Amino acid sequence: MNNTSYKTVSQRKEDVNKEWLLVDASDMILGRLAAKVAFLLRGKPKPSFTPHIDGGDHVVVINADKIKLSGLKAEQKTYIHHTGYPGGQRETSFEDMMKKDSRRVIEKAVKGMLPRNTLGREIYRSLHVYSGAEHTHQGQNPKAINLNDIK
Repeated sequence: MNNTSYKTVSQRKEDVNKEWLLVDASDMILGRLAAKVAFLLRGKPKPSFTPHIDGGDHVVVINADKIKLSGLKAEQKTYIHHTGYPGGQRETSFEDMMKKDSRRVIEKAVKGMLPRNTLGREIYRSLHVYSGAEHTHQGQNPKAINLNDIK
């Protein structure tokens, strides 16, 4: 009789090894970038992926001001929020959002692709977006990756 055990190993919070990754967003399409960044933040490409643990990496996105949209979305896309008061629905166009703070465009796109619960809020804290090519995470030695290699 064979006594081989095929137990599924579930990762614990203490066993997580978070790396720092650097992504250059220049000339990339917003939705495709956000989907791949959310994939990395969640930890899906790792063989030790566990759905209920924040096992993803820290992702630093630079050049957020050089992001692109396909088709006519740059003129048509709007962001909606509500102030909480009656009649308080406000709209902001993509162009205005890029002028005001280009980092928020990527942050909102990635946040919308994460789980809407406590785990999603914890994962979202691992995202760091910068408008230009400079960032403040040089001490962590982030590893530059090409998002085209991620499936």
